[in-house]
Amino acid sequence: MSQWSGNVSDFHAVQPSWESGSSFMGNDTVQSEPPKTRKPSLSIEAFTVQCNTCLKWRVIPSEEKYEVIREKLEENLFYCETASEWKPGMSCDVPENVSQYRTSVWALDRPGIPCPPAGWKRSVRFRNEGSTRFADVYYATPSGYQLRSYVEVQKYLDEYPQYKIEGVNISQFSFQMPIPLQENYVRKLPAKPSKRIRTTDLSTSSPCGDLARED
Repeated sequence: MSQWSGNVSDFHAVQPSWESGSSFMGNDTVQSEPPKTRKPSLSIEAFTVQCNTCLKWRVIPSEEKYEVIREKLEENLFYCETASEWKPGMSCDVPENVSQYRTSVWALDRPGIPCPPAGWKRSVRFRNEGSTRFADVYYATPSGYQLRSYVEVQKYLDEYPQYKIEGVNISQFSFQMPIPLQENYVRKLPAKPSKRIRTTDLSTSSPCGDLARED
């Protein structure tokens, strides 16, 4: 499994979950106006981090704890003993406990993503298989606004300077999305044809035509 700079990689385990109100056709009956159904949405099922010694995956008990570990993962490598904070007796001798997530969609998350400011919420919304993007990253402000880019964050901080006074700044935000491990999960767009520019060989022609020389 790929890693960054020799450090432990951390993963999201996600699986499809059907939204309420959706339905399926159970037969091949043709209908002129088929009922509208909602596509399944991917929800985060577990947060896991890999031990730097035994390479076993350990489930992190909460998103908040996961964010703290992820932020400093390149500086503070994760070990099984670290998990003894919430699971007493944890060590490399304890069997891996992620077998129930083997059929889920796994994604490689990026280390070094800063924890969101107090009162803010960072959310990752996974798209369905076949989309042109794997996920979208949002930040929810304390007042409930959703921001989808650095530009929106900076504009919001400019409009509400009280957050700047509290110490909130653009460096506390990251819109880097995780990477799916499932090959071809994201649909690749066809490459755009390169534009061809017609040129003229100036060594053999002149825009003014041939010039006659007088002796």
